[in-house]
Amino acid sequence: MPLTVTSSQASCGASITGVDFTQDLSDDLVAEIRSHWLNHKVIAFPNQHLTPEHLERASQYFGDIGEDPFFGHIDDYPNISAIQRKADETTSIFAETFHSDWSFMPIPPAATMLFSITIPPHGGDTLFADQVKAYEEMPNSLRARVENLTAIHSAALGYAPDGAYGDQDQNSGRSMIIKPSERARETCNHPLVRTHRETGKKALFSSAAYIQSFSGMDLEAAQALLMELYQYQTQEQFLYRHQWQPNMLVMWDNRALLHAATGGYDGYDRLLHRITIADNAW
Repeated sequence: MPLTVTSSQASCGASITGVDFTQDLSDDLVAEIRSHWLNHKVIAFPNQHLTPEHLERASQYFGDIGEDPFFGHIDDYPNISAIQRKADETTSIFAETFHSDWSFMPIPPAATMLFSITIPPHGGDTLFADQVKAYEEMPNSLRARVENLTAIHSAALGYAPDGAYGDQDQNSGRSMIIKPSERARETCNHPLVRTHRETGKKALFSSAAYIQSFSGMDLEAAQALLMELYQYQTQEQFLYRHQWQPNMLVMWDNRALLHAATGGYDGYDRLLHRITIADNAW
C-alpha cells in the first residue's frame, strides 16, 4: 500500500497513512518515511495498534533507543515511559514550557516517539514550534546578537530535588513517575544556532526550560535575552497544534522543533507511552 502524506498546512507537521508498525518494514519504506519526517519535522501515524514490543521496534527503524534520565518506566519495559495524568489529579500539567527533549545531554536525542493509549475527549493538544522557520525569519538585528552564542543547558529547573518536578512535586499526587536527582544540576554547552546534520538547515536550539545562561554573558542580560528569544520563537506563525486520537503514533525531530504540552482535560485520564530515539553525533 503506498503512503499517503497529508500536510498540516502549518509551518510543520503531517500525517501519514499506509504504514502498519505491527509489521516488518522494508528499508525502502523506512527511508521514505524518514524523508517525509525530516521534511515535515513531526509526523503522525493514525490507527496504529501497538504493543510495547511494537513501539520499541518502530523506534529502532529510525535510530538507537535513547536515555530518559529522569523518568521511570512501565513494567517490564525499561525503555518506555508513561506520560500520564489521572482524572482526579490536581498537579500542574507536565512540560507546558516549550523545550527540546533532554537538550542538556552531550548529544541530545534526535527524536521522540509518543503513542497514545487513553485520550480525553478534549484538551491535551501538543504544540510544536518550527525552529528552522524561526531562524530563517529572524530579524537581522536579533540574528546578529544570537548567531554565535553558546548556551549553557541544565535540567536543574525541572529535575533537581528543588526543581519543578523535584521532592515537593513527588508528594503532590502526580501519577507520572519522575525521578529527580542531583545529576540534574550538571551543565552542557551547545551552540544556540545548530546545523541539522541530516538536512543541513540551521535552527534555533533554544529552550527556556533548559538554558540557564549564555557563555560570556552576565546572568541578568542572559535571562533577558532568553525571554526575548522565547517570545519570538514561539509565535503563532511557527506553531503547529497537534490534536491527538487514540492509537496514534507521533514522532518529532528534537533538532528542528520545540514542543509543549497543554491542559484542558481535567476530569479525564490521559495516557501515552514514550520512547526516545538517540542521535549518534551532534
